[in-house]
Amino acid sequence: MTFNESTASSGVPSREQLIHTLYEAAELEHNLMCTYLYAAFSLKSGEAEGLTPDEAAAIARWRRAILDIAIGEMGHLVAVWNITSALGGVPRFGRGNFPLDPGYLPAGVVVKLAPFDASTLQHFVYLERPAGSNEPDGQGFEPERTFTRGMWAPRLTPMALDYETVGAFYAQLSVNLRRFADGVGEKAAFCGDPALQLSPSEVEMKGAARVICLKTALAAFDAIVAQGEGAPEGSTDSHFEKFVAIRTEYAHLLAANPSFAPAFPAARNPVLRRPPRPEGRVWIENEQASTTVDLANAAYGLMLRLIAYAYSVRGPHPEKALAVDIAIALMQTMALLGERAARLPAGPSNPECHAGVSFTALRDSAPFPEGSAARRFFVERLYELSAAAEALRVASPDSRVDAAARQLVALAARGEREFAYVEAAPVRETAAATPVETVVESSVVDGVEVVEGTHLTLDFEAKRCIHARFCVTGAPRVFLANVQGPWIHPDAMDVEALAAIAHACPSGAIRYKRKDGRPDETAPPVNLIAIREAGPYAVRADIRLDGNAAGYRATLCRCGASKNKPFCDGSHHDVGFAATGEPATGQADMLETRDGTLSVDPQIDGPLQVRGNLEITSGTGRVVARVQSARLCRCGASNTKPFCDGSHARIGFRSQG
Repeated sequence: MTFNESTASSGVPSREQLIHTLYEAAELEHNLMCTYLYAAFSLKSGEAEGLTPDEAAAIARWRRAILDIAIGEMGHLVAVWNITSALGGVPRFGRGNFPLDPGYLPAGVVVKLAPFDASTLQHFVYLERPAGSNEPDGQGFEPERTFTRGMWAPRLTPMALDYETVGAFYAQLSVNLRRFADGVGEKAAFCGDPALQLSPSEVEMKGAARVICLKTALAAFDAIVAQGEGAPEGSTDSHFEKFVAIRTEYAHLLAANPSFAPAFPAARNPVLRRPPRPEGRVWIENEQASTTVDLANAAYGLMLRLIAYAYSVRGPHPEKALAVDIAIALMQTMALLGERAARLPAGPSNPECHAGVSFTALRDSAPFPEGSAARRFFVERLYELSAAAEALRVASPDSRVDAAARQLVALAARGEREFAYVEAAPVRETAAATPVETVVESSVVDGVEVVEGTHLTLDFEAKRCIHARFCVTGAPRVFLANVQGPWIHPDAMDVEALAAIAHACPSGAIRYKRKDGRPDETAPPVNLIAIREAGPYAVRADIRLDGNAAGYRATLCRCGASKNKPFCDGSHHDVGFAATGEPATGQADMLETRDGTLSVDPQIDGPLQVRGNLEITSGTGRVVARVQSARLCRCGASNTKPFCDGSHARIGFRSQG
């Protein structure tokens, strides 16, 4: 390693200074995400909460828009983390508690938790304003005092920057990063291991692109600005314009109904203990509310731990994706609890005020070292959260608490199962290593009919069968339809032809084990999911369903009506499900690798989370998308089929039953 001493005295920013500034960028994006989520949690829902039909529909749109913006901030956060990792640093996952003390950010960037109202909305518009905008800040968000942080004299110790807009902050950060890369050389600048970053293999998010050079780093900064912070006025999809659109509609509804109150009076900067500095904070005394907020905060804290851990695991790797998956599910759980908290009283000291999730930051959220100790911690913590959720469900029955408890119970079981799988790191068994069970004629084992032939054993799993009829039409002497007694006769057909019939079974209901020394069925060379017209997903891959090996073929429900979820049971016919098998082609860049394990994880009351190299095709075989991660609709209501658009929450989809 060499270092040009002239670089240190030439005014080129140091790596330490850049990482310090990126830590502020991470804290800024993180804080904005929390404030947007808090406002969204406070919004009312439906006519049952005092809204007119028009108001309820508008607020539902606002909630979706604000949550989309918060997800965008999460994408920005991932981009900042990736750049930090690319420079060789460990990303910053912590942040200060609300409200932030003066000096943590520039004087003009005030960040605190507040329910949705006109002033809070105007504050959001102000935070996301383009450079040169005359938008004022919202009332009540004035800085506690004015001050200057920036110090432009050269210092070895990293110093904070001053900036008026978030866009200006990223513009200066881009300039400094470019100067650093020019000074030390691009290869030396981006010396971090790219495999530690988050990528599309682990998360579907715009910011999850690996940073490997100056071009990719600057592109990430540009995307952050274009998507929201400092986007040029008129960019209709920017965060700024979305907030402005909400403000316009809010004004129209308020003019029509001056008493219109779109949100519950959630606390401003709630805390769970009597604060040493009570000014600007609300102590949540109500036990039911504080227990709900405590559980939400714990889920949030574990989410940060898991994402931090993901950055310590080299990818692509199942454990890296697992940590991200559970983290995202915990955020969804926290949203349910946050909405519940906003509907509960804060306590006698604040009788007109409701509670709210406080996003309590842990003293340290640094990554745990990769290994068994971290896995044990995550499983223990998931079970602690699930036990607390079960107790809360009993103590305070509520639909949101019920859904959160079910989610946490499922996550604990999944975490225990899949972290154990990672720990064991099993190698897939081969036909030679798999003992053939000796049975007489036929038997039923765990719901699978096992029929012995001379050259192979045929398995038939009735609950997975969708009656595609490849068996009874392609091998009518083997599979006898509508007969009494034995109906499967493996020796009635050439063994190679019979194996081909089994391969044609889309549901995987028919499987076999060879006895003649020839290989059993192997994984396909290309992982495929075909979208059947008005029907299920037909999957062909080395399938790991909810963490368990599930063979190489399966048909999974996408209408939402199956009584055998996640498998299709033909209910799409009964409910008259209508959905094209020929959606338009989207992202279809050729994948570097096209096979490998395909993880399919049904989300509680949500979509199918799919990870692995995958080609999604139409029913006729045309490429619809090539992805490494996707959330596929299984409620039947998405407007962006086959992909999830969140409609499962709108229609109250339940994944059980």
